[in-house]
Amino acid sequence: MIQVIEALAIVEANSSKMPGKRIPLGKALGYVLAETVYSHTATPAFRQSAIDGYAFVYSEKQQYDIVGSLQAGEHLNTKLENNQTVRVFPGAFLPDGADTVVTHDYVMANEKSILITVMPDQFDNIHENVEQTEQIDKNEVSLEANTLITPASIGLLYGLGITEVTVYKKPKIALLVIENGLVKTDEKFLKDKIHESNSLMLQAALQTIGIKKTKVFGVKNNFKAIKKALKNSLSKYDIVLISGGVSAGDFDAVKEVLLEDEVKELFYKINQKPEEPLFFGKKEETLVFTLSGNPASLLTNFYVYVCPAIKNKMGFGEIYVPKVIRKLNSEITNTSGKTVFLKVLYDETFVTVLEDNSLVLLDTFAKANSLLMVPYNVENVKKGESVTLLPIN
Repeated sequence: MIQVIEALAIVEANSSKMPGKRIPLGKALGYVLAETVYSHTATPAFRQSAIDGYAFVYSEKQQYDIVGSLQAGEHLNTKLENNQTVRVFPGAFLPDGADTVVTHDYVMANEKSILITVMPDQFDNIHENVEQTEQIDKNEVSLEANTLITPASIGLLYGLGITEVTVYKKPKIALLVIENGLVKTDEKFLKDKIHESNSLMLQAALQTIGIKKTKVFGVKNNFKAIKKALKNSLSKYDIVLISGGVSAGDFDAVKEVLLEDEVKELFYKINQKPEEPLFFGKKEETLVFTLSGNPASLLTNFYVYVCPAIKNKMGFGEIYVPKVIRKLNSEITNTSGKTVFLKVLYDETFVTVLEDNSLVLLDTFAKANSLLMVPYNVENVKKGESVTLLPIN
């Protein structure tokens, strides 16, 4: 039995990144860059107005004739004379010769001319061109490799003339649900039956990290059925998640099938609570996790172990959830000698351990916004002490 920190290191070391692929920028949301992106052009790529005002050739004059108006993206093909001005809006091309923009607040204007009441300094209110940009130069690093592509990323890159990017492929994931005695999710709800909900819960959890499509297989808990489903999954998927059938019970055939199918066991049991066995193995580049059938235990192990493995394969620069520090508003005692994961709720100042931390029930998990890890060698955490949290949801 290994410690949590050892298990996490094994998961990280064995979840190699997926291959890269070239895709249109418009379809790249939620992917991770597989290479550093350099700008094709500078931004702004042309001299443009930074404000709503009037562009002119700077001089001691205060009165100028209006010769045009320019919206963002429009430009004037004539050069401004010393006595001329153009009405400009933010982002508009500046005419040749114009070197200063005065805000409309400092101008008295009619249809034909303006009178500047407060003269700006020369070169004020202009975004310069490719020779001297305020944001990004040509061939400058725009986004580093291993960066998650967000809506802002797409806007930035397209503005630099980039229409395609190389990203890491998202892993194909299969969910094998050992369903003996369970009613399938698409069947009528029956009060006296246990309804299989782990597959829906896992699919929802996967969507939060960008995995929108998964394949679910319902499998009977016998050697032949499990072997057939596993053989098919190992050859077609990058990650196989198995829910149920991995405890020490008489009917659990999953581990036996895994080993017979030459899935290398990397660890099986971890010194932690929840205590259900967690198998992690690998066959070639395909990762296999077996998770408890108990929903709360399954979800805990997903957040702690499975999620970092998936994010590592997706190419994330940081695979672990950013930690949060808060003060504990009650005492915690841990005499189990195991690392304990507790469902908690935190606010701006304190963290509260929720009362029912059952391995089976999900009502506490539905209320929690974080997991609190109490290390195996810590027996007591006093009220008011600062603790480290792993945010979820």
